[in-house]
Amino acid sequence: MALIDEFKARMHIFHSVEDTNLQRILDSSTAAITRMTGVNSDAGNLEFQELVLERARYVYNDQVEFFEQNFQSQILGLSASTLTDDGSESGDTDVGS
Repeated sequence: MALIDEFKARMHIFHSVEDTNLQRILDSSTAAITRMTGVNSDAGNLEFQELVLERARYVYNDQVEFFEQNFQSQILGLSASTLTDDGSESGDTDVGS
């Protein structure tokens, strides 16, 4: 199911009048969660998608200023999941010289 369809179902939106605005909200939320966590949006991570949907809900309801505070532990947890045991980000190829 496309992210916009999941969002519309969650928000009980049954029309397509707002689809352009909703897609813009989802795109900006995806970019924001990627910036906050370092997780790539195409990784298929369910926690990432959940945070995108939640942030989009906050944006849709004009409450985005409260999102980071209310979801801080989930944001930090997802961000930490990208780190390896030595503290580098997974996918880093720089082994140092």
